[in-house]
Amino acid sequence: MTKDTTQASLIKLKNYINQEIIGQDVLVERMLIGLLADGHILVEGAPGLAKTRAINVLSKGIRGDFHRVQFTPDLLPADLTGTEIYRPQQGTFEFQKGPLFHNLILADEINRSPAKVQAALLEAMAERQITVGQATYPLPQLFMVMATQNPIEQEGTYPLPEAQLDRFLLHVKVDYPKAEHEKSILHLARSEARSDSSKSTEKFEPISQSTLFEARNEVLDIYMAESLEDYLLQIILATRNPGAYGKDLASWLQYGASPRASIALDRCSRAKAWLSQRDFVGPEDIQDIAFDVLRHRLILSYEAEAEGITTDHFIKELISRIAVP
Repeated sequence: MTKDTTQASLIKLKNYINQEIIGQDVLVERMLIGLLADGHILVEGAPGLAKTRAINVLSKGIRGDFHRVQFTPDLLPADLTGTEIYRPQQGTFEFQKGPLFHNLILADEINRSPAKVQAALLEAMAERQITVGQATYPLPQLFMVMATQNPIEQEGTYPLPEAQLDRFLLHVKVDYPKAEHEKSILHLARSEARSDSSKSTEKFEPISQSTLFEARNEVLDIYMAESLEDYLLQIILATRNPGAYGKDLASWLQYGASPRASIALDRCSRAKAWLSQRDFVGPEDIQDIAFDVLRHRLILSYEAEAEGITTDHFIKELISRIAVP
């Protein structure tokens, strides 16, 4: 399959999702970037903003299986990984795979599960494998976790540890749709409430996993000038030494981004350029995706929180003070 054909397939998938998820173009683009960069996504937004629907539609656009897990305080690690079942006829134990052995996982309200469950998910996300007892089981080659968390209700929640947050490629914030988009949502909801025969939308042919893997290789071949690569690294390094760009920035930040952030920003910038049908990365690609790559990797100081400074505000200030090549 040629590059143009692969790119056309992913653009067609993007358009298909945008028809089903109206007014959430950023979320749709970030999901595809996550797929192309082979990473996991943490989505934060109020209830009813199509977070669950988005990954469900994405799973229908790819030849792969999808599983939704509702995270609750009584969830156990075995509910995710699977468990060994005793077979009395054979007198042996047989491993029964859990939901993490699917291609696309929706971890709904991930911050409602206790630390042991989050640790089990962390191994799957980081190592792409599951360990049960003495045995280790590899996960599918196509494996993406899209976790959601509700910023409104914080009672009975378990904040995600920094180690797990760093495993997410992107932290996407979802906002309410615009008025014109909400009107289209009403029309779509009425259309779906009717019988299938009345729907006029054309049936979408899912893309194969091999096409997606080809696209990932093409993303890695996207050209990035050396000056832009240095600019990208300068942004990451500035989070570790913000005092070089102002005393106010130094007082706002407690911990900066890890080298994993450099890799994520590089992969995501290339994926964004590829989705825009360009064969090179521009400064705007790096600047735009930097917020989603960094917002969950930075730890603000108590001073910043007291002043009402958010990570997004810090990133915006930092980028504005670094010279663009």
